[in-house]
Amino acid sequence: MEQSYVIFSDISADIPADYAKEKDIRFISMRYSLGDEDRVCEGIEAEEILKRFYDGQRGGDLTRTSQISPQIYMDIFTPVLEEGKDILYLSLSSGLSSTYQSSCLAASQLGEKFPGRKIVCVDSLAATGGMGLLLEAAALNREQGMTVSENGKWLEENRLKVCHWFMVEDLMYLKRGGRVSAATAVVGSALNIKPVLKIEEDGTLKNFAKARGTKRALNSLVEYYAVASDKEPGERVYILHADSRDNADYLEEKVKEINPKCSVAKMMLSPIIGAHTGPGMCAVVHFGRRS
Repeated sequence: MEQSYVIFSDISADIPADYAKEKDIRFISMRYSLGDEDRVCEGIEAEEILKRFYDGQRGGDLTRTSQISPQIYMDIFTPVLEEGKDILYLSLSSGLSSTYQSSCLAASQLGEKFPGRKIVCVDSLAATGGMGLLLEAAALNREQGMTVSENGKWLEENRLKVCHWFMVEDLMYLKRGGRVSAATAVVGSALNIKPVLKIEEDGTLKNFAKARGTKRALNSLVEYYAVASDKEPGERVYILHADSRDNADYLEEKVKEINPKCSVAKMMLSPIIGAHTGPGMCAVVHFGRRS
């Protein structure tokens, strides 16, 4: 019997918009800026909006994001609690953002006001399509009758099975975020070095390999997928790209050569994560065995 509670995530998650709408997965909006323009990302952005965002980056516009305050969570969660519904919230990794801590503060305060309701906050230790995979699983768990507490426990027990493999085109975006040093960014850019990154078990970002040139970097993502994936029929694989469709198409082709029966969700990266990775970023995300 399907349980009645609302699944939320912050909008740093990437998931097909039609799926999120069908399963009533709701989002906490986040603010970001493109040059001098402040924007609010309230849901999965249309591709034309995302393309303008990445074109702006290519044109030299600086991009930034802001954190979600506890008050924003309280404002969004309160009407749901007033309807008598519980809440399951999946946050961006605590290793990349303070959203999880803010949600827990809000949940603690709301718990005093609504003692009969449950707010289960889960640190995804993931990002972008990794959150999408977990949200899809959470929606299925709800349909199959898991309570909000059981679903939260399942997410915590399985979140480290999510593998993120990605590369970026421009090291300068990682430099601005403190992910690589200025010297590494300058030398790497001059030598056409593309870093290959993953998300660690503590939810932080790690630059663990490098390749010279985009094609070699893309092939590295495919190789890591091939090793880590169980290659089961129907395996869900997310391929994300920051306005780099040709490279995403190449990744999809190579992934399907390895597992012809996988199910690929291919989509553009949200501006919340793209603000820190820059245009051209590509990722392969799936459940598997981390290395």
